Amino acid sequence: MRLPGFLKLAALAMILGAASVALPAAAQAYPTRAIKIVVPATPGGAIDLIARSLAEKLAVSLGQPVLVENKPGASNNLGTDFVAKSAPDGYTLVIVASSHATNKHLFKALPYDPVKDFAPVAYTHVVPLLLAVHPSVPAKNVTELVAWIKANPDKANYASSGPGSSLHMAAELFMSMSKTKMQHVPYKGSSAAHPDLLAGRTMMIFDPLPAIRAYVKAGSLRGLAVTTPTRSSAFPELPAVAESPGFAGYDASTWGGILAPAGTPREIVVKLNTAINEALKLDDVRTRLGGAGIEIQSGTPERFGDVIRNEVDKWGRIVKEAGIQPE
Repeated sequence: MRLPGFLKLAALAMILGAASVALPAAAQAYPTRAIKIVVPATPGGAIDLIARSLAEKLAVSLGQPVLVENKPGASNNLGTDFVAKSAPDGYTLVIVASSHATNKHLFKALPYDPVKDFAPVAYTHVVPLLLAVHPSVPAKNVTELVAWIKANPDKANYASSGPGSSLHMAAELFMSMSKTKMQHVPYKGSSAAHPDLLAGRTMMIFDPLPAIRAYVKAGSLRGLAVTTPTRSSAFPELPAVAESPGFAGYDASTWGGILAPAGTPREIVVKLNTAINEALKLDDVRTRLGGAGIEIQSGTPERFGDVIRNEVDKWGRIVKEAGIQPE
């Protein structure tokens, strides 16, 4: 039976109206099954600790299991790409580190776009790096270190956890702002760099504060500054690099947060953002993360999106200036 024209229009309006409310209703019911947080790195690091701390609390507040799955490989690209290509339904998330911004400039064929292929959910943390030198380096502060590097170009080398790592990028930014040049000595992880650093075969390192703090406290290495824009509450006696002349605006910390695949409904993103921010306020979470030298962040999805875009732009300029060729 053929319907009159006005009935066809009425039926179409009903269909469109139903479709328009289906998504918010589905989002309102979310979640109805287990959520997975992918950690694109091996267990034991900062983002793994944060993911597991959040999973425990989110399972309670959201009323569904929250699982953590480690998918390391390809400088964090393997697990991140897995989530980029997952369904945008809020059930598969990824916690990223600062390599999320630098990898765009370090790999020729990155299988995802760090901005376009994700929906920012929550800015979770910052981990300060600590600039430490071997005691044979006479510098007691950043200004004296710059002078020493310029006077001793043959001795000025620094260790890192590998090409393109946050440690490497921190040193590149330092050299860019100080107009100095040092030799890069990469290792497979910062812990692998420590023996040569302690023995004086390498002169300095920008290392995550939790990894290097014990050596500085013991006097085996001399801490000069932290890489956050302001002093770290975990090591307040050390100034920020940015406090030194010529380094205004210096910021080379590791950071991270939760992303969902692009296209995830706004209502789901907001629900996750609220739950994550509430979890990060809990005393036991703050104690656990703070004890590991992790500085908790928070805010809207838009804030985290701005962080990512700004970091992608900043490190693009530094990589180009340093002449680093993408792999």
